[in-house]
Amino acid sequence: MFIKKLTVGLLESNCYLVADEETKEGIIVDPGEEGERILKTVTQEGIVPRYLVNTHGHIDHIGANGYLKGKIEGLKLGIHKADARMLINADENLSNFAGGEFTSPPADFFLKDGDEITLGKIHLKVIHTPGHTPGGICLLGEGKIITGDTLFAGSVGRTDLPRGSMELLMKSLREKLMSLPEETVIYPGHGEPSTIGQEKASNPFI
Repeated sequence: MFIKKLTVGLLESNCYLVADEETKEGIIVDPGEEGERILKTVTQEGIVPRYLVNTHGHIDHIGANGYLKGKIEGLKLGIHKADARMLINADENLSNFAGGEFTSPPADFFLKDGDEITLGKIHLKVIHTPGHTPGGICLLGEGKIITGDTLFAGSVGRTDLPRGSMELLMKSLREKLMSLPEETVIYPGHGEPSTIGQEKASNPFI
């Protein structure tokens, strides 16, 4: 499985390009900003994006949705239903608080816990991890997991924003992420990669 991280925007959000190495079928995860740069990298890597997936609906993870959907024919946008309204509501996606009103195109499809996204021979499992937002999701495949703003190296997602819940976040971490094999590599929404084992051993929130 090919996975490439692009850190984009003022809030330094991580956008991930994931693809099957043989067929080049891929997805774009959390294009927060810098749509032109993301598209250029997609082209350079020879990726054929089938889907655009948002791990949650905050502005720093959805900002280039519209640009990419306008440039890549047939690209379908997916998000968990509980965060879907954030795409089209500037108050809920927090863009109004970040200096400008922004809305994304609406979702083309909804993702739920247990769904699978198939890219060639790759199967990415959707794990619903509410807490940072009600519809937060992670994507698990081949010993790697994209965690969005649920889990970071040495930290966890904020829950003091609208509709956040520390109780739900801790439940998601305990029941869904910490039960994964310790060698599972995490690719967070901000910051550097880590492993489940490393976070079990040293993350002060866990």
